[in-house]
Amino acid sequence: MGRRAIPFLIGACFCTMIPAVAQWPSPKAPVIPEADGYVAIPKVAVPPEKDHIYRVVFDASVSASEPTRLLPALNNAGAELNALSVSGVPHENAKFAIVFRGSAIWGLLDDAHYRAKYDVSNPNLNVLAELKKAGVELLVCGQSLAFEKIDPKTISPEVVLASDALIVLIKYQNSGYALLCF
Repeated sequence: MGRRAIPFLIGACFCTMIPAVAQWPSPKAPVIPEADGYVAIPKVAVPPEKDHIYRVVFDASVSASEPTRLLPALNNAGAELNALSVSGVPHENAKFAIVFRGSAIWGLLDDAHYRAKYDVSNPNLNVLAELKKAGVELLVCGQSLAFEKIDPKTISPEVVLASDALIVLIKYQNSGYALLCF
């Protein structure tokens, strides 16, 4: 075997080690179209259960990576609502709440104030309305608003003013809600 054949053989060995690309169905997002969709996968460990009550409180403290993107907590809450819906879990079995604090509160500004701050429309407003329509409780930390000197009147009307995010998170967790942080 000549020296020229060795690189070919090495390349052929590496090519056989590259896994094949699987063909997956397109993700579905029937509840919150702007959020990540869900791919139903048969015969998995821990599938969504239709008779289970899913209690989740999302601690939304992180802003979006860019002002044109959704807040991570909104995307994740929407994605999980999509997952439960695609899996046939009844709507009433999803008990979700999102508590906004820290830098995430800036994503709650009404469009005029968001545009003044970021020079773009607020991409979160439509999703906030869809989440509220889906029964998600939306709360903002009054302490965070006070610290940042944000007038509560400039926040989306879909969101309810709470006294303190940590008190809300404690209350929900004491009531059996799982805590997810984004």
